[in-house]
Amino acid sequence: MIQIIDGKAFATKLRAEIAAEVATLPYKPGLAVVLVGDDPASKVYVANKAKQTVEVGMRSFEHRLPADTTQLHLLALVHQLNEDPAVHGILVQLPLPKHLNTEAVIAAISPEKDVDGLTVVNAGRLASGAEGLIPCTPLGCLLLLQDNIPDMTGLHAVVIGRSNLVGKPVAQLLLQQNCTVTMAHSKTRDLPALCRTADILVAAVGRPEMVKGDWVKPGAVVIDVGINRVPAGEAKTKLVGDVAYDEAAPVAGKITPVPGGVGPMTIACLLRNTLTAAKRLEAAH
Repeated sequence: MIQIIDGKAFATKLRAEIAAEVATLPYKPGLAVVLVGDDPASKVYVANKAKQTVEVGMRSFEHRLPADTTQLHLLALVHQLNEDPAVHGILVQLPLPKHLNTEAVIAAISPEKDVDGLTVVNAGRLASGAEGLIPCTPLGCLLLLQDNIPDMTGLHAVVIGRSNLVGKPVAQLLLQQNCTVTMAHSKTRDLPALCRTADILVAAVGRPEMVKGDWVKPGAVVIDVGINRVPAGEAKTKLVGDVAYDEAAPVAGKITPVPGGVGPMTIACLLRNTLTAAKRLEAAH
């Protein structure tokens, strides 16, 4: 019988725990989200973030800027949010319009308020095992894995994808769980054979249904981070992951579906990071 890892249910539980903790605080954690331009997917995502932020009892600060916003103006806003004591978390929605320097904007965010965990400081803290803010999607992957494998010591984890956003942080988190971690990517030789050695297989490569059923070791736990839109006939599209779910699910011990797996965890972990950042900032004052 296929064992599905239900990210939606876990995220609902996590948000309820966050809301309960927020209710005990003498202050309201505040999350500021900056959206530049009018990318449709980003607009939907930002609206969802704002809605869920308020639902757990936090304050939501939305800053919507026109697509032709200058680098100087955006950096000035980030600096203003860094200095605002009501704001505990800052998230600049990516991708930014092409004329803006994304690296410079991320670098301008205070590491203590970097709830996306994307600054070089937080990446360094994660790599060195120090306390920092962890990128939301990798944190979501870890929480789902911990819920399904209480002790990961000695397990072989294969992470396909080496992005700063998902692949590298996931590998660091799994190392901290005492896994033996192999990082793979599109240039890895005989990728299917390598994947078949994995007790934990994390696919974060951005290629629709690239990981086939015969790539999966029987009984392995499969975490599919991919979200890809593919044609579904009659001008429709559907969401699929990086794993060919129908093939892989009967082989795997446990697997995340797309949608409804890792996706719902990302915003829940953003709220968790905002709560973490708020507690640390308030304790420091």
